[in-house]
Amino acid sequence: MKPSLKPPFNPSAKALKAPEAVPRPAFPVRLKPDAGVPSATKLPASSARPAVGAPTGLKKTTPPAPTRPGGVGLDSQAVRARMVAKLAAQGVSDPQVLAAMGLVERHRFVDSALVNQAYEDTSLPIGLGQTISKPNVVARMIELLRHGVAGNAGKLGRVLEIGTGCGYQAAVLSHLAAEVYSIERLRGLHDKARENLRTLRLPNVHLLFGDGMMGYAKGAPYAAIIAAAGGEAIPAAWIDQLAVGGRLVAPMQIAGGAQALVVVDKTPQGVRQTLLEAVHFVPLKSGTS
Repeated sequence: MKPSLKPPFNPSAKALKAPEAVPRPAFPVRLKPDAGVPSATKLPASSARPAVGAPTGLKKTTPPAPTRPGGVGLDSQAVRARMVAKLAAQGVSDPQVLAAMGLVERHRFVDSALVNQAYEDTSLPIGLGQTISKPNVVARMIELLRHGVAGNAGKLGRVLEIGTGCGYQAAVLSHLAAEVYSIERLRGLHDKARENLRTLRLPNVHLLFGDGMMGYAKGAPYAAIIAAAGGEAIPAAWIDQLAVGGRLVAPMQIAGGAQALVVVDKTPQGVRQTLLEAVHFVPLKSGTS
């Protein structure tokens, strides 16, 4: 069932009143009846590795250093450093964004058959007709968020991500925001992102299963909203949930069926929309499946 949304926003609307502060919702909570339950990525205490016991009289030996799967050298910091250098050469200049891109291992979020392409500047399929965005697009959109909200200094506050996908962008945002609420409408991808992020133990990332077009009102207002799918207009619910002084970055359909990045700034004087470069994202859809 499609959600009932307010009429599309008017970029020339009069000044908007700042929304009242909403306390952070307790977890777990439900978006609405039968809409799904948010799940934090932090592992429960019961799943932690047990502590090593007291000496048993056997000769003490030094255990080998734990190894991480990969097998093709993708665990190396140098591999990510080369990707970051390319991003900088392409125009990404925010040092905090570049640092976050260098910290997150992108190959952990793609299928094993595509792992050798993980650090190329290309989008890759992640199943169910969806894709992981190009590193340059992820960095560009997050940089736009930070320049509008944080003034290129300090962390973002509470961020809403529309379209969790495989969880990669949420992981990058975790290094740049106080809290990340990420909503996904496809159950298969929601579950995949939860597994991908589980071992990272990111306590400030909250995954939700639900209709992204409705946003997540219980976590509003948001300092920033970022979307990984584009429709014919920006849903009114997103504008409502954006704090005054906040910024939204999303793809949107333009004339001829093409897409372009749009930046929406919510100011005390009203809502201002800026159209930027052409992009290509999956279409924005309502409902869950």
